[in-house]
Amino acid sequence: MARDHLALRPGDEGVNAYRWLTGLVVPRPIAWVSSLSAAGVGNLAPHSFFTVASAEPPIVQFTSVGAKDTLRNVLETGEFTVSLASRPLLEEINASSAAYDAGVDEARALDIEMAPSVTVAPPRVAASPASLECRLERTVPVGDSTIVLGEVVALTVDPEVLVDGRPALDRLAPLSRLGGDEWGLPPEVVRVRRPR
Repeated sequence: MARDHLALRPGDEGVNAYRWLTGLVVPRPIAWVSSLSAAGVGNLAPHSFFTVASAEPPIVQFTSVGAKDTLRNVLETGEFTVSLASRPLLEEINASSAAYDAGVDEARALDIEMAPSVTVAPPRVAASPASLECRLERTVPVGDSTIVLGEVVALTVDPEVLVDGRPALDRLAPLSRLGGDEWGLPPEVVRVRRPR
């Protein structure tokens, strides 16, 4: 027998839609986005509204909630990288989410080693097992947020995370965001054959 559910509407008194959405739409993969301003100042910030938008051409998307430094930089230069948010980097990822002034390079402030990208100017996180190098495809304003779509023009992968030529989840050890201050650790994997 079904239980009665609470009926909540965004905008009702005491209903914070952001908190409900981030608590219910879980787990969310994390785009650890590196960008450069037009003046060349680095920015490194995690974004937990992140997914694949297209397979051909290969396009990923993340959402900037509000007008953050990442969004400004991507609009100015048209480039960004996404470094995989891996379990060994949890403390650094969390620290880079702090509200730094626009002229502060989070990677330098937090002593996070960066490495040159192959095709774009923004560097990648050196210790991350994989990164996606992106060129801005378009942005889509939605409410108080902006969806950023980037075409993947190159990727880097540490050979240590590959098994039979493919990324292995246990070696990637991806983190996810949950609600509030909660993080999801690398998940348990089950295999279920797809129906034909």
